[in-house]
Amino acid sequence: MSEILWSGLGLVAPLQARVLGLPPHGVTGISIDTRTLQPGDLFFAIKGDRADGHDYVVAAFERGAAAAVVDEAHADALKAFGALYIVHDVLKAMEDLGRAARQRSKARIIAVTGSVGKTSTKEMLRKVLSDAGPTHASDKSYNNHWGVPLTLARLPESARYAVFEIGMNHPGEITPLVAMVRPHVALVTTVAPVHLEHFADIEEIAKAKAEIFSGIVKGGVAIIHRDIETFPILKEAADASPARYVLTFGADASADACLTEFQPEEHFSRVSVRALGKDASFRLGAPGRHMAINALAVVLAARAVGIDFAAISASLAGVAPAQGRGARETLWRDRDDFNSRFILIDESYNANPASMRAALHLLASAQPLGEGRRIAVLGDMLELGPAGPELHEALKEDIAEAGVDLVFAAGPLMRHLFDALPEDKRGAWAETAAALEPLVAEALRAGDVAMVKGSNGSKLHTLAAGLKTRYAAPEPKTIEVV
Repeated sequence: MSEILWSGLGLVAPLQARVLGLPPHGVTGISIDTRTLQPGDLFFAIKGDRADGHDYVVAAFERGAAAAVVDEAHADALKAFGALYIVHDVLKAMEDLGRAARQRSKARIIAVTGSVGKTSTKEMLRKVLSDAGPTHASDKSYNNHWGVPLTLARLPESARYAVFEIGMNHPGEITPLVAMVRPHVALVTTVAPVHLEHFADIEEIAKAKAEIFSGIVKGGVAIIHRDIETFPILKEAADASPARYVLTFGADASADACLTEFQPEEHFSRVSVRALGKDASFRLGAPGRHMAINALAVVLAARAVGIDFAAISASLAGVAPAQGRGARETLWRDRDDFNSRFILIDESYNANPASMRAALHLLASAQPLGEGRRIAVLGDMLELGPAGPELHEALKEDIAEAGVDLVFAAGPLMRHLFDALPEDKRGAWAETAAALEPLVAEALRAGDVAMVKGSNGSKLHTLAAGLKTRYAAPEPKTIEVV
């Protein structure tokens, strides 16, 4: 039987609600989406930009919701379908429940932000902390004004550790979110030119990211990337925060966790570090130097909440890249021909200049087989403002350094890169990912290593999924024993 997350009567005070119908004995989860709702969940009828959750309350009860949180305007119309907690503002009620969860929690809490690597770092922390004790962490990339309070409201009282991802598109967004989370440890993975359409320059982005330090509990730990140019801005904010300790990570020899050696392998990396005065080497179960740098931040954060080096190293070996974030898959042009295999590196979950360069470095470390080639399949990087065309064209230097043999590009912004490339590196360009997919599929051949990367809005993830379906590995053959 699932653990009771909140008792039925225990919800009334934090929600500041009146109740219609018989309240449940308890709820086992929190949901804002009927597509993923589980029996026993409390459904919050959040009103979003494109849909109003009140339109789905009946469906929530049909799927087994224990109760629903609705506003006064919809209460009478919905009271016949199940127990209701009636509030003035549903989103605010969820925020209040999140604050109540944080207040009752005894967990050691870590908050993560950054222009690149938030989710990958959070997932590494989830692995390390889960191996040490009961751990709660953000689902997917739930890091905005509804994702953070939702994750907080789901925080079980039994959790020993918790990890929260906090994102932003505009200045001032992180401050109220981290004030809810009140982490013991807060880290910034990096600062890069992302969401430039909402910021004047990268210094403004750094100041917005540094807001995460404002919510650290007194005596906590701030963790900063030492190598980046905006380090002084982050350091100043961390020093002025309630944090007692400010720790740094990176390749810089002065960093508290310094990368001393990095050896890439096909499916993992060998990493040596000097962290907090100790030397350690470990295998990181996710390839890429950028992942190794993020692992340094994980080492510091995990040490800050009391986990020893040996346990951290053992856990990092079990890290695997998430779908769309560097996962590799062997595909077959001809399912009856073992020698027709090629590799797809799926980096299709979002893109900006920093993550695009990291993905190209990852492609550079991959070794094609035989006469295979390194192929980059790239989609537009969005939300870069007026600098977009220039930032796309600038990738030509990274393409050259990575030893990429052929580039396929989708979208009007990627046209700037495509046109700037030497003719022998131009595979094909198309307006959309859908139009580009058959061109890529036709061009791929045995031994190739193809990497797919683009902002979510460019829909490169659908191109990657299409290739996986088209060239899926053959089913294992069964041998009939007579």
